[in-house]
Amino acid sequence: MQFTDRLIKNLKPKKNRYELREKSGHGFAIRVTPNGHKSWIFFYHFEGKKQRMTLGPYPEISLAKARELHRNASKCLANNKNPATEQQKSKVESRTANTVNDLIEEYLEKWAMPRKRSWREDERILKKDIAPTIGKHKAKNVTKKEILLILDQVINRGAPIAANRTLAVTRRMFNFAVERDIIPISPCHSIKTLNKENRRDRVLSDEEIKIFWHGLENTNMFEITKLALKLQLVTGQRKGEIVSAEWDEFDLKKSWWTIPASKSKNGNVHLVPLSELALELLKELKDLSDASKWLFPSPVGESHILPTAVNHAVRKNIEKFNDVKPFTPHDLRRTAASHMTASGVSRLVVSKLLNHVENSVTAIYDRHTYDKEKREAADMWNIKLKNIVYY
Repeated sequence: MQFTDRLIKNLKPKKNRYELREKSGHGFAIRVTPNGHKSWIFFYHFEGKKQRMTLGPYPEISLAKARELHRNASKCLANNKNPATEQQKSKVESRTANTVNDLIEEYLEKWAMPRKRSWREDERILKKDIAPTIGKHKAKNVTKKEILLILDQVINRGAPIAANRTLAVTRRMFNFAVERDIIPISPCHSIKTLNKENRRDRVLSDEEIKIFWHGLENTNMFEITKLALKLQLVTGQRKGEIVSAEWDEFDLKKSWWTIPASKSKNGNVHLVPLSELALELLKELKDLSDASKWLFPSPVGESHILPTAVNHAVRKNIEKFNDVKPFTPHDLRRTAASHMTASGVSRLVVSKLLNHVENSVTAIYDRHTYDKEKREAADMWNIKLKNIVYY
């Protein structure tokens, strides 16, 4: 007899358990117990011995699905493997397979933390948007559709650029999983960046700088956050390097800040000249840091404030800066650089002061430190900035 959905559905229980094989079904059968429970069975011979293998319960496993499982088991048998043994291995692997939550922790520990100073941002993104949605899923079972739905959720809350960041971090994590043979293929494969990002060219004018500088007092920011923003404008250094700065990196007598290689973006030690304005800000910070090793200690932990906290503070208070178009903390760095070049400082010296990465052949052979030129540029910017904000 040929199995049909109607036939299987109408099979009635008997006093004793019984099994019904499909004619010429190559061992494909169904078992019915006295209480009416039905299960798909595969009868076969392996190494000269009779074997039976349960394919799954009916109706949870439909007739079509049971036929598919039977075909797979038959192929396994044709390859001289015991289907029942392979089935058990698969179940064990499934139970012990990495969940996405496991993958997040492994990615952060083994890839992000050793390579990225901004690994905490990866952690924030993954635990905010990825873990709550698919954290308990097996990493190998995550689909492209699930990733796209997560990205749509980020976009729908009004954060299209954040969706790009989420995709970038998630893609890197799943690529890491492929590289370590945790999964065979990334669910992010072929997903393109969802939202176009325009190259930022925001530079604050003299008037905007003055409004920003004094307008900070009208915001609801922590005092150290206000000083972090001012220090970025004064020194032109990166936000992450500023908020993670430690007091032992500073020589206040000689007016130098040494950013260690472990913190600088290009992996090289970077000397930053401290202008008069910078030293004034550092004096205020010393009074606020309360003997902490950090210039910007977190008010809620034992580390420093996070770069994202500075971003959030600016976004939250942007309306407090009257007549100033929206800006980001990074725009302050660009503003410092642009005003220095506009004042006659060469682009090369500004690049050295900002510690930009250089890959040219000339850069490889040029071992001049440019410390004197950087000092002159910082002093020039100090004079111009004081004239802007105080006069």
